[in-house]
Amino acid sequence: MSLCVVVGFGAAGAATARMLAEKGYTVRVVTRSGRSPEPGIEHVALDATDRRQLIEASQGAAAIYSCAAPPYHRWAAEWPPLASSLCAAAEATGAVLVMLGNLYGYGPVDGPMTEGLPLAATGPKGRVRAAVWEQARDLHEQGRIKAVEVRASDFFGPGVTDGGHLAARVMPPLLRGKPVSALGDPDAPHSWTYLPDVARALVEVANEERAWGRAWHVPTEPALSVREMTDRLAAQAGTGPVAVRRLSPAVLAVGSLFSPMIRELKEVRYQFDRPFVVDSSAYEAEFAVRATAVDEQVKATVGWWRERS
Repeated sequence: MSLCVVVGFGAAGAATARMLAEKGYTVRVVTRSGRSPEPGIEHVALDATDRRQLIEASQGAAAIYSCAAPPYHRWAAEWPPLASSLCAAAEATGAVLVMLGNLYGYGPVDGPMTEGLPLAATGPKGRVRAAVWEQARDLHEQGRIKAVEVRASDFFGPGVTDGGHLAARVMPPLLRGKPVSALGDPDAPHSWTYLPDVARALVEVANEERAWGRAWHVPTEPALSVREMTDRLAAQAGTGPVAVRRLSPAVLAVGSLFSPMIRELKEVRYQFDRPFVVDSSAYEAEFAVRATAVDEQVKATVGWWRERS
């Protein structure tokens, strides 16, 4: 079957590559370090910002999946060259560029987020994510590439570890019945996008020409607060209710002295201090993928973390 190139092998890239392989596609994964081959997947080591190498690796591809991201604190400097290289590879090969995006580009909004909202973020991370899509969209409208963006809220589920707000900071203590820490208001409604649904949506839109040229929100279950999700996870784990403690500004301030990740979260704290709700009804009205039921998400996530412990 067709060749698909997946750039990046973090949680989303790995889930997407493996799903494509299961569907019978020829899959080539591009990362800086490379990996040993696995069934149905070839791993290639190269710097994806090197457009010549990326174009060469993408020859014959039907789709290029953009699932990589620079380190959080280097987004402003490193996203533009990566995005330009991805667009160059799509233009040179004719492959559809399927971009995994997030909701940062909207900035703080009142009410549920829809794809029709302006990309009005003013912070550097929000602006750079908006610019990445705007570049690809403009080239699509010029007829130079075929591009589509799939936007997800915070990842949740098997495979999500350090970068997830309901992952490495929450699951290990929760499985021991210990209190967990939350960034922002633990009772604010928040959308959590299940990782397998992200992969399913990326794969689906690549084959739907009517999806190209615009952004879509990954099908996502109704918003639940950190406390509500923690209660469900603890119930599934059988550890009983666990306390959810809000990280104090003082703790975050001290942490930011030592952690670039915590330091950079200041720009997006609004996502946890107020409701952060995604509306995925536009996608659901057009395509087949639906959000996995939250009870199934919770069961699979607890099972995955138990296997790791």
